[in-house]
Amino acid sequence: MKRKYLEDLGLDKEVIDKIMEENGRDIEAAKGELEAITKERDSLKTTVSDRDKQLEDLKKSTGDAQKLKATIEQLQADNKKIGIDAAIEKALTGAKAKNLTAVKALLKDLDKAELADDGTVKGLEDQIKALQKADDSKFLFADDKPGKPQIKGGRRRCKHLSLLAY
Repeated sequence: MKRKYLEDLGLDKEVIDKIMEENGRDIEAAKGELEAITKERDSLKTTVSDRDKQLEDLKKSTGDAQKLKATIEQLQADNKKIGIDAAIEKALTGAKAKNLTAVKALLKDLDKAELADDGTVKGLEDQIKALQKADDSKFLFADDKPGKPQIKGGRRRCKHLSLLAY
């Protein structure tokens, strides 16, 4: 929305400023959502590309049935790990983690993680909630509610100046 359009409608400058401010907030929120979706899309593209490469490698491989079976099992394990990693990153992004790597390091038993039927990691939501409730969670997760700025030191009086007034 352009300021000129609102001015042509005959709105006051104060009203235009408030409309533009609110519009700016909406645009920033949409940019944040778009960035999260773009990251998730890129992650999924990478996953699909890796799987396609694995399938091509499998087609090219020749040898006995045992070797082929071992290769398939290894690829299945790798794909499971990729799926778990993608689900963890999606959950952390949804929880508004500021640094995925740092928060991921605080999660427990990720090497034993299992995917649920809905594509989430079993028990992960409970671990994330526990981290969000921790005292230092403001360093790990973004706050949904913007806080009021705190200004300190505005009303300090010097006792020597008050004595001079008498």
